[in-house]
Amino acid sequence: HVQLVESGGGSVQAGGSLTLSCTSSGATYSGVSTAWFRQAPGKEREGVALIIDAGTTHYADSVKGRFTISRDDAKRTVYLQLNSLKPEDSGMYFCAQRVGGLITLDPATFVYWGQGTQVTVSS
Repeated sequence: HVQLVESGGGSVQAGGSLTLSCTSSGATYSGVSTAWFRQAPGKEREGVALIIDAGTTHYADSVKGRFTISRDDAKRTVYLQLNSLKPEDSGMYFCAQRVGGLITLDPATFVYWGQGTQVTVSS
């Protein structure tokens, strides 16, 4: 049974930064891919960034150059650094995990999900 817990959300002004954390517990950590998704009210869940066991990363075009995903395997934690935030980055941010290295941000391919952390960016 895998549990994912997100933290680090908050309210910032446009141009500001936040660091989100996703800590995993309950199952083996090797061989997993972890992604961050976000969902604004009335919109579909959108894949933001992915990191695979070997350290390969993949980003949505909307966040390339502004967001950075990283992992600390000793802490079983994946981070998402959010820089140069825009109001359209606002939403609930979720982390998700699956076993395997497929490079896709399709939410249907992810098995385990956290409860989310809210990010609000004001103009």
